[in-house]
Amino acid sequence: MQVLFVLAAALIATVASNAYYPKPAYPAPAYPSYSKSYDYAPMPYSFAWAVKDDYTYNDYAHQETADDKGYVSGSYRTLLPDGRTQTVTYKADDYTGYVADVKYDGEAKYPTEYKPSGYKPAAAYSSPAYPSSYPAAYPAYKPAYKPAYPSPAYPKY
Repeated sequence: MQVLFVLAAALIATVASNAYYPKPAYPAPAYPSYSKSYDYAPMPYSFAWAVKDDYTYNDYAHQETADDKGYVSGSYRTLLPDGRTQTVTYKADDYTGYVADVKYDGEAKYPTEYKPSGYKPAAAYSSPAYPSSYPAAYPAYKPAYKPAYPSPAYPKY
């Protein structure tokens, strides 16, 4: 008797779970399995570039090299607006991560004297003065309400 009760409970639970969570009418998507590993070994490279434009005061440079073990080293330099040159030398690998050394060459130079520009603020304007009889003085702004349809004509009995 107890076995029948357990089997009946299991059957009711199965039917109830299918009622609440019906199986889809379409098959489950099949995703491709890739057996290849795309972890490529590091490839050595080297590059360098520089910009020096005296007219616009742009002076930048960057160089970097990497070996076949994943060790990357390089540096870049930037001319700052205060006249100093910032040089960053860095090293990076899988073990220590990115390690940078920042140095500044030169001394910051600022203007010795403040020279105001020729800008002058605009004159303050007062708000416009409207006449006391604003709608009467300006009839164009007075709305004219006209019905869009004629009044209904009701039949007389």
